[in-house]
Amino acid sequence: MVKQIRRVVTAQNSDGKSEFIIDEMATSVKEMESMPGLALTDIWVTNGSPANNEGSDDTADRPIVLEPPKNGTIFRVVEFPPDSAWRDSADAQEAFDSIGAGHASDKKSSDPMMHKTSTVDYLIVLQGEIWAILDDSEVCLKAGDVMVQRGTTHSWSVRTDEPCLLVAILVDAEPI
Repeated sequence: MVKQIRRVVTAQNSDGKSEFIIDEMATSVKEMESMPGLALTDIWVTNGSPANNEGSDDTADRPIVLEPPKNGTIFRVVEFPPDSAWRDSADAQEAFDSIGAGHASDKKSSDPMMHKTSTVDYLIVLQGEIWAILDDSEVCLKAGDVMVQRGTTHSWSVRTDEPCLLVAILVDAEPI
């Protein structure tokens, strides 16, 4: 079952006072159909830089895609199930296609989840552990660990029986 994430968002009202405009469980959630248990929960999206803080539109109320808008960002929580729940039966290309990222898949790799995006990703492991896999090495990240993924080819693997929950802030970047 996908973990529900409470989302609290502020804005400035017409009197110039700060107020809470959202305080609810995040509703922009996508569980990957071809990978049960792998879920993306978008918390907030910016459409440019500098970000526009005016208004009260819910910028996360849109279809979930892997990469942020041009010059924008995505603040996301990702839940990765254990590999044993999906890795041998998932259709990775279908999963990437379902989030507008068919182009990101590294079709030369033997790892079907290996992919590359034009982003800088700030990652914080909240719960569990996950292996970050690169072309020539891998490292285990545990709760409290952080990683900066800078547009490189990468994949993920949860080698325990517990899911991993991580925060990902994706920032649009020039491709390398």
